[in-house]
Amino acid sequence: MVRGLSRIVVAAVVLGLAGPASPLWAGSEARAGIEGPAGARVVRIGVTQSVDSMNPFLALRLVSTSILRWTYAELTVPDPKTLRPSPDLAESWRTSADKLTWTFTIRRAKWSDGVPVTAGDAAWTFNKLMTDDAAKTANGTAVENFASVTAPDDRTLVIRTKKPQASMLDTPVPIVPEHVWKDVPDVGAFENDRYPMVGDGPYIAVEHKKDAYVRLKPNPDYWRGPPRLDELDIVFYTNPEAANAGLKKGDIDLIGRLQAPQYQALAGDPDIVRWNTQGRRSTYLALNPGAATAGGEPIGDGHPALRDARVRQAIHYAIDKKALVQQVQDGLAVPADGSVVPPMYPEFFWKAEGADLVVHDPARANRMLDDAGYKRGPDGIRTMPGGGRRLDLRFSIHTETPVEEKIAQFLTGWLKDIGIRLTTRPLDSSKFTEETGSTALYDIAISGWSVDPDPEEVLATHLCSRRPTASGRGGGTESFYCDEQYEDLYRRQLTELDRARRADLVKRMQRRLYTNAPVIALYYPNDLEAYRKDRIAAITPVPEDKGLLYGGSGYWPVYTLRAVPAAAAGSGPGAGVTVAVVAGVAVLAGVGALLLVRRRRASAYDRE
Repeated sequence: MVRGLSRIVVAAVVLGLAGPASPLWAGSEARAGIEGPAGARVVRIGVTQSVDSMNPFLALRLVSTSILRWTYAELTVPDPKTLRPSPDLAESWRTSADKLTWTFTIRRAKWSDGVPVTAGDAAWTFNKLMTDDAAKTANGTAVENFASVTAPDDRTLVIRTKKPQASMLDTPVPIVPEHVWKDVPDVGAFENDRYPMVGDGPYIAVEHKKDAYVRLKPNPDYWRGPPRLDELDIVFYTNPEAANAGLKKGDIDLIGRLQAPQYQALAGDPDIVRWNTQGRRSTYLALNPGAATAGGEPIGDGHPALRDARVRQAIHYAIDKKALVQQVQDGLAVPADGSVVPPMYPEFFWKAEGADLVVHDPARANRMLDDAGYKRGPDGIRTMPGGGRRLDLRFSIHTETPVEEKIAQFLTGWLKDIGIRLTTRPLDSSKFTEETGSTALYDIAISGWSVDPDPEEVLATHLCSRRPTASGRGGGTESFYCDEQYEDLYRRQLTELDRARRADLVKRMQRRLYTNAPVIALYYPNDLEAYRKDRIAAITPVPEDKGLLYGGSGYWPVYTLRAVPAAAAGSGPGAGVTVAVVAGVAVLAGVGALLLVRRRRASAYDRE
């Protein structure tokens, strides 16, 4: 039980970018069951996604990486207008003439236990990533091009790279305190559950119960000044319907990353504002292309037919993406005629055209399989060339996820039409993550990713090096893909400092993913959110021009968040709400939750 609460009501997850403070007020009516000091400024946003880890070296899910961005500073943070890198822990930087040496000036700040933040903390963090396989899980590729990281003095961080690195200022690595972490014997097994957590971000995590809640308090020593809240709580619902009910009841103030049915169910409530804009996610299928470890040793039990790019391509042609958008997303998504980078980022977005474009064409898919020697048996199911194994494939989804169950129903019918039998395997979150990211015990799996303004990280999840070690540690692969052409393009874009040329290379990487089909993007979901206008007085989207209320990159929304003191609440519905487009401020988000959570929840929307 959370201290000060007779029952756990929900909590807040807010994510985005902002700049100067603005009058952003989140009003909280007095809720039944809350025992706290009069006038407490508490914001509650719930989530249906539970925390996979509070360890920033291991955390992959959006809710986890969001919390960690609020509690640990990174070198830079995206600017709220341009989404380009702007100062955070590093107040300034410069590069050498050969672009191989980056020198960062670390600002004067304190860890929440009073110890000064130094360049040595950043150097220790990066060196841990470079030398410890277990520490590479979340952000290992960010340092693969690093030759050395040193701290000549407390305020100077020097990173030397093997080759120029275009994504240096978008390195998504939370800096941890060396004096706390240096004594951790095994980073891969460390839950980082010593509370209050020592951090240097705007909030301090003070309590966490697995699959239940996380409590955050403002950091009084935060270098920008502490946030103007008394508490920010994150608690988890077991399903989206319960989250919607929580918003309607007033147990929570805002929910984000809604699925279309839940979003539509909130229509007509005079106290709720629905938010629908372009999203930063892609939803896709991961097809096991023949999994192996980072060292090349085969692992898992993926169907051998999926090692054949022609089979993967035939599956792509069997899928009717427009039907999925209409029937599964109620039209609130964009069919993916591209790869994993959504059209929200036009600079890096690639759209298939001409001969590259894959459309729903089951006749073509059948011809492709016929020509490749996959013959149909008496029951219509194909076999491997030469009369071998039948094309019976498994489709891994998450338990109790209606949207994924719908996708499975459509896919089952479409693949049957081309001679492939698909069996749906619902898995709990932990098992799903293990089988699709470490043990490779899957054929096809649902997945998705929230893409950052610089898409380097989502592209890196398909590198050979992101596959796990023989012991199953490290990695962070999203597909077990390993392709030399893709690797070469990745290396080239990483060192290309001309932005237009780099964007072209990134698009070519996406084309390779699209045509080789280790992943098949299905659609780009709209950003669907909802909030109570009697609790939230102003919200600024990110980016500012009709952007996201939740799910952006950075900590600005939670830092600029304002809440009406509990004793002052009760002015009732209709306290005017504006969606403020104020320079630099971004907003909150989440998906509601009660304490009574029986097991970890997850979905294709789990990954960062």
